[in-house]
Amino acid sequence: MEPPFSTKHRIIILTEGELDPFTAKTAAGIIRYRRDEVIGVLDPTHAGQRLENLLGVGAGIPIAASFAELDKYQPDTLIIGIASPGGRLPESLRKQVSEAIERGMAIVSGLHTMLGDDPSLSALARKRGVPIWDVRRPPEECSVGMARARELSVKSVLTVGTDCNIGKKICAIELRNECNRRGGEAKFLPTGQTGVMITGRGIAIDRIISDFLSGAVERMVLEYRDSEWVFIEGQGAIFHPAYSGVTLGLMHGACPKAMILCHQPRRSYLRHTRIPLPPLSETVSAHEALLSPIVPSKVVGINLNCGDLSEEEAKREIERIERETGLPATDCVRFGAGRLMDALAVYFAP
Repeated sequence: MEPPFSTKHRIIILTEGELDPFTAKTAAGIIRYRRDEVIGVLDPTHAGQRLENLLGVGAGIPIAASFAELDKYQPDTLIIGIASPGGRLPESLRKQVSEAIERGMAIVSGLHTMLGDDPSLSALARKRGVPIWDVRRPPEECSVGMARARELSVKSVLTVGTDCNIGKKICAIELRNECNRRGGEAKFLPTGQTGVMITGRGIAIDRIISDFLSGAVERMVLEYRDSEWVFIEGQGAIFHPAYSGVTLGLMHGACPKAMILCHQPRRSYLRHTRIPLPPLSETVSAHEALLSPIVPSKVVGINLNCGDLSEEEAKREIERIERETGLPATDCVRFGAGRLMDALAVYFAP
């Protein structure tokens, strides 16, 4: 399946025992934004359980133990819905991927391992005449970034984060949706594998050679030069020792005129480390300072991931963060993106 992945499909998502919001974030993203196309989740370990209790989304979508249980829906696409260690295809999933190909289903993979280069899987796909879309496969030609996006008139907004896996993609999509609801002309620019699957276009920038990363982002932003608004999906975290490189390259390639900072109130350490998260004020200042020599850009608001809090706890955290930072805050999943869009409209007002 070659991009764009924009037509309707009948999708099975493969998670194979890893059905949690972090490991199965690809599954959660597809279910949240392509809900009407997902006919089931293939996961024998959790078969029969309620998907919404495991992922927080997907009420009514069955979790099946086998393809046969979902045959009545005539599936045509299998999406690998997990982020595996090192981005490799776990051997436990190979059997299901092979069976899907034998059944004539297209394969969509966001793994770092290119399934289209796998000798046995690619040979089987050719035999059955079905495509494999490796979403993370980089474009053949890339160039270095030269900050050309700073010259654009488009109102460009980048979501950044205090840490990884914190809701930057969802925030950008919800802002796009809110802007369009208000009559604006807004685009979502995906930069990660799940966002690319949701929209059917974009580049997963964590597969780009570092010298060309900002250039790949710049190229995508320039494609939206005639848009009124573009909301750009953030990646990584500027203070995270593993992922700061992709974050900075994205910032310099996008040259955003504004940023929304994403944060999870109960998270104390950078993911998979014992490094404490810096104060929010320090994080805001760092992002603005890193862009200031290239383009004036401000953090205009804060989106909180309050999925582990009750509604009342979430409201208290929002109020606390607003007092602490002086910036408008919300949880765009629970309370909508209106407050952040209000702040952006004021920021960009003539």
